Amino acid sequence: MQVPPAPWLYLASQSPRRRQLLDQIGVSHRLLLPLPNEDAEALEAERAGEPARDYVCRITLAKWEAACARLTHLQHEAGLSAWPQAPILCADTTVALDGQILGKPTDAAHAAQMLQSLSGRSHEVHTAVAVQGRVLLSTSQVQWRTLSDSDIHRYVASAEPMGKAGSYAIQSMAAVWTRRIEGSYSGIMGLPLYEVAELLRPLGWAL
Repeated sequence: MQVPPAPWLYLASQSPRRRQLLDQIGVSHRLLLPLPNEDAEALEAERAGEPARDYVCRITLAKWEAACARLTHLQHEAGLSAWPQAPILCADTTVALDGQILGKPTDAAHAAQMLQSLSGRSHEVHTAVAVQGRVLLSTSQVQWRTLSDSDIHRYVASAEPMGKAGSYAIQSMAAVWTRRIEGSYSGIMGLPLYEVAELLRPLGWAL
């Protein structure tokens, strides 16, 4: 029996890029962001020896479970009229170089260090997306040209690296460094639309 489609879903992400990508495919959404008492960063803690693919899938599922608990809490506090039931979508992205996870930079020096490590190399971008407890993974290969010190300095000075896995956003100035991509451009941006459609189609979305 097919589940009737919801007219919208909850997006449990602060990323404007993910909102933009959902708009691109016509999926209406409402933000379901962490509450002040939630430690969202703690969910992203790494485990020693954990492969990047496993890490990003685990984190995405943990974020989805936290978002489900958040919605239940909000429904209890404010009622279903304020927070009606709808599917929840979560996603997480990580960059990996030679098997090492490159997360979000802690400061400008850390960002510069990560960008230097990616210079002239190929790296992987893993993005997992979860809906209704089901997780799908998108993996892409990105190859960069060699970066000069001034390339790195200008980019770090723009503050673009902060809050970004691997210290960059593919849709920013970093696009001019990218020689080759194998995989999903939307996945590298942070929300693989093919996988999103695969998750939403069984719920009734015509994508």
